[in-house]
Amino acid sequence: MKLKHWLWNLGKGHSSILFLSGIAIFLGILGGFVAQLLMRLIGLVTNLAFYGRVSSDFISPAHNHLGLLVVLVPVAGGLIVGLMARFGSKAIRGHGIPEAMEQVLENNSRIPARITFLKPLSAAISIGTGGPFGAEGPIISTGGALGSVLGQILSTTPAERKTLLAAGAAAGMAAIFGSPISAVLLAVELLLFEFRARSLIPLSLAAATAAGMRIHFEGPAAIFALPNIGHSSLISLLLYSVIGIMVGVASVGVTRAVYWTEDLFERLPIHWMWWPALGAIAVGVIGYFAPETLGVGYGNISAILSHNIPLQTVAFLCGMKFISWTISLGSGTSGGTLAPLLTIGSGAGCLLGALLLIIFPSSGLDVRVAALVGMAAMFAGASRALLTSVVFAFETTLQPMGLLPLLAGSTLAYLTARILMQNSIMTERIARRGLRIPQDYDADVFSQTLVSEMMDRDFQMLSADSTIDELAERIARHEPAISVYQAWLLSNPQGKLHGIITRHDLMRALEKPATHGLTLREAGSTKLVTIYPDETMHDAVARMLTYSIGRLPVVSRDDPERVVGYISRTSLLSARLRKLQQETVREKGWLASLKK
Repeated sequence: MKLKHWLWNLGKGHSSILFLSGIAIFLGILGGFVAQLLMRLIGLVTNLAFYGRVSSDFISPAHNHLGLLVVLVPVAGGLIVGLMARFGSKAIRGHGIPEAMEQVLENNSRIPARITFLKPLSAAISIGTGGPFGAEGPIISTGGALGSVLGQILSTTPAERKTLLAAGAAAGMAAIFGSPISAVLLAVELLLFEFRARSLIPLSLAAATAAGMRIHFEGPAAIFALPNIGHSSLISLLLYSVIGIMVGVASVGVTRAVYWTEDLFERLPIHWMWWPALGAIAVGVIGYFAPETLGVGYGNISAILSHNIPLQTVAFLCGMKFISWTISLGSGTSGGTLAPLLTIGSGAGCLLGALLLIIFPSSGLDVRVAALVGMAAMFAGASRALLTSVVFAFETTLQPMGLLPLLAGSTLAYLTARILMQNSIMTERIARRGLRIPQDYDADVFSQTLVSEMMDRDFQMLSADSTIDELAERIARHEPAISVYQAWLLSNPQGKLHGIITRHDLMRALEKPATHGLTLREAGSTKLVTIYPDETMHDAVARMLTYSIGRLPVVSRDDPERVVGYISRTSLLSARLRKLQQETVREKGWLASLKK
């Protein structure tokens, strides 16, 4: 019996993991191709719109010679995106991740199939015509849609479909940035809301496969090339921490500005279809005076991190990028948030680092590291994806010496932003719609607690041959061993488990005529649902919900007819209460004892 139980546990759930893993690897391959297609589409639109030539080579629109006509290019793109959203799908609006989160929380991870081609196409048009966005949001959204659609084509549970959605999203991010670990962490922190082998294994395989595809197409070089940096001193680490706090405050301001702008667009007396074109006017005007703000701007990030451009240029570029991106994103067009956040954050870190270096010239502070910390801190504060931001900054620069200042600065930015604002740039819109977004991922107390820990061992079994009149009389006498229970286990003459009778069964039997002499066996039930003491309270909850019952006899695994305990709804509450007490009740420490 024990060997059988061990073998059953060994295979429990593994078939689902293998099934999802196979699909996840396919999603990783597909995500690699889709990422390349998206970048090619952006290149094609950029070349057509700004240079009048047919080419899919990825190029910055900053070097165009259109003059004042450049203002019209983003407007044309905004008109097309607005029409696509109006007559195609409204879901293409926005930056992708919040929409995917909403589908996870509200729609059992079901994303319409048309999003798989409408989102990348609309994003390519928006970014290719100068939209100040990154390609990561759209590809994350597209990858998530592909995973969701595959989950709808195949027979899957909502939980499995959520895993496939997250795996597709992670594959998309890894295929764009070559950052598989941070892609996994992003999916965990923003989409899965869990940390389990069932989802983590497929997720990791999808991201690893997509990153391998990127290496095949683009090579292994870091997307943000940065000269080697050295170790941080204690003083410089403190200064990087100060930068993290200040950028954390700025990230809250950025988030509020985005949604304040969105609220302004909501008040306009025109249909939302026209908003992207209206917002694109600002993109075009700013793009005329600051061409580097047009398009994804990954080159700008690399230049800021390498400290290759003057500080005045950094301040002007980041300020204009912030205004252009805020207005455009608030208009509801299609685009991502990550690249603009990285640009603004790295610029803020660079400027703050230069200022602190003037104040503390012998601190050993490196402006390049300050820019790197600012980039990650802005990401952490705005998105609340702390681990993702730290690992992402490392994976995209391949600078291990930056990990310590990154961890300190990003953590303090995350803390600061969480204190100042409840929701993030990813969750504010969803929260306004009444959805509650998990922010803390805690292990299920029921999965951590064995039945043997919470079962009632002080129980009394009644003879199945006793009558209902006898039981009713004992309840009326308020016998302590009888009256406190809502159900009673029944035994056969050999003392083995035979059945169960509840108060409801008893009242129903007493209400019927001619019930004199009716036995507990006849009034109760002999079709029992039981549980073993070495199973978890999670198993107990699942069994109660599945069979719509409120209690379970706990039986010996060696002898299933021998009762060793009793689990009720009160036992479930007791397990939860114990967890609550562990989190809220402070135990007296040694110092408190010394005061006496």
